[in-house]
Amino acid sequence: MFREMRKQERKMGDSEAVKYLQNGEYGVLSTIGEDGYPYGVPVNYVYKDGEIFFHCATTGHKLDNLDFNNKVSFCVVSEASVVADEFGTKYRSIIAFGRVKELRDEDKNMVLNLICERFSPEYIKESKDYIKKGFAAAKTYKIIVEHLSGKKAR
Repeated sequence: MFREMRKQERKMGDSEAVKYLQNGEYGVLSTIGEDGYPYGVPVNYVYKDGEIFFHCATTGHKLDNLDFNNKVSFCVVSEASVVADEFGTKYRSIIAFGRVKELRDEDKNMVLNLICERFSPEYIKESKDYIKKGFAAAKTYKIIVEHLSGKKAR
């Protein structure tokens, strides 16, 4: 169902791929719309227990596409640097494929807290009020990862 990586010598082991996924700053979520066009959008995320969690507004292009088709890919790139004299780029990348599911109520609150803990750890107390105030204006989702691969730098 999922293709094998073409350059097997660059393939990361599963635990290394998970490490880079856990530590990435943002990922690009790619969806497909009714019009057949792909749409990639950067999102903050948290990876935990084999699932990728993210939040967003309650309307928009991304949500229209997720309503149409819940299959997605998610890409994280790290340690990227151009190597001019080799006419290339060194990087590490992780690509996940999976299906998205909306989370509500307690699960939604858990995701918002995880995101605050990850990106604003010095403001945990303040984040509780922030979450409470913005709870209705946000949606939360998880990507149930079906396939994950990581590629090492050259």
